[in-house]
Amino acid sequence: QVQLVESGGGSVPAGGSLRLTCSASGELGITYTLAWFRQPPGQDRELVALISRSGSITDYADSVKGRFSISRGDAKNKNTIYLQMNELKPEDTAAYYCNAIEAIRDPRPIAPWGQGTQVTVSS
Repeated sequence: QVQLVESGGGSVPAGGSLRLTCSASGELGITYTLAWFRQPPGQDRELVALISRSGSITDYADSVKGRFSISRGDAKNKNTIYLQMNELKPEDTAAYYCNAIEAIRDPRPIAPWGQGTQVTVSS
């Protein structure tokens, strides 16, 4: 059964940093492009960043460009992706989720959502 597990969230002041981790079970993390999404309180879930299978292609939402960085684990952790979040702003407050997506130009999520990890940024 496919499973996505997110961790690393927390509460930080504006300007702070956090590093999120996502572990994808089975072949999901190796076979597909992976992505981070977030869902602010009372809003729809949105795509934050994606990374190709090889890790050579990344893309970001305009709101996080220059502040967030997505990466893949090394050879021993191929099913793992990370999201380094710097210069956090109160508007980054959200539940963060990872998922595999259909393709770089088709970011529809593939697997059931995990529990997510909460990020709260205070002003």
